[in-house]
Amino acid sequence: MDAQPRRARLSSYLKRLWPEPGSGRPASPPPSWPGPEELEAGVVQEVGAPTSVNPRAIRLRRFAGPATYLDQLAPLRIAHLTDQHVGRVTPMKVQREAVDLTNQQRPDLVMLTGDFVCHSQLYLDQLEELIRSFDAPVFAVLGNHDHWSGGDEVKRSLQRAGAEVLCNAHTVVTVRHQRLQVVGLDDAYTGHAQRERAVKGLRNDLPSIGLSHIAEEADGLWRHGVPLVLSGHTHAGQVTVARLHELSIGKLAGHKYVHGLYGTRSPAGPQQGAVYVGAGIGASVIPLRLGDRGQREVAVFELGAAPGSFEEHHTEQPALKGRKPSPVVQAKRAEQVVRKREKRERKQRPPS
Repeated sequence: MDAQPRRARLSSYLKRLWPEPGSGRPASPPPSWPGPEELEAGVVQEVGAPTSVNPRAIRLRRFAGPATYLDQLAPLRIAHLTDQHVGRVTPMKVQREAVDLTNQQRPDLVMLTGDFVCHSQLYLDQLEELIRSFDAPVFAVLGNHDHWSGGDEVKRSLQRAGAEVLCNAHTVVTVRHQRLQVVGLDDAYTGHAQRERAVKGLRNDLPSIGLSHIAEEADGLWRHGVPLVLSGHTHAGQVTVARLHELSIGKLAGHKYVHGLYGTRSPAGPQQGAVYVGAGIGASVIPLRLGDRGQREVAVFELGAAPGSFEEHHTEQPALKGRKPSPVVQAKRAEQVVRKREKRERKQRPPS
């Protein structure tokens, strides 16, 4: 079946479910699929063994940082959110509850790892509102949806809201009288990541943490002494019952990091480290989430705490086999960004 008509039908279906602001048309979710109001989030704090799954919950998961931070940092609390996808698919009430839950943890820093929008720039004002609502300093990197929708515009919105956006760059932040290097890679899915540029000038005598929308980029950052990388993109597969996420995101999509902790937090070697793949808050197409791992989540990392010093949702897990995208696939992904930009520019031209 031709893919283009199928995408067009899906887009029409979504617009019928959740019309654009100001359209004047009421939303009409079908009885077989819960509408946005039914998908609004509760909050479940989850540590240790999984509890019963509330499909409307935002999970709060806590982890210790890598052991290497023990000699470098007094305790610092980092909150990580990803894939907010601000737009009509995920209700703003859910987005605000995720921010409120984050603020309740009193983090020292908030790290956001991309995909702030869905398919357009229509909700940039709402995005700015959310970013301004965080109580702690915010650091961010862009994801593929941001570049598809207009990376420059999304970046400017984040900056207007007070976030520091790291596009293949690093910075030093002083928190609690100690310095931490934050390394941010631009989106690798669309071909924007430039690791060597991001780590140029990185200091070995200061602790560092990495941000990348695509988790597989962590392998290269570990080689430059970045012991912990936070990432997103996969949404944990959203449906994780019977380990379907490992099939869909791992075997079929080729990711070796699907959700949660991978690598090692032990001081095992100079080119090793840990990566965390967040399950995200929003969705770009279908908001359905099933299974413990697939729930919306806020992850909190206690840097300077020893792994195993408190109960965690899970520990490091082995990576899947994974599969690197071919040069042809990489070229197609880069071309997609150009095509979408040209389409936006055509729409903005005054009629001749």
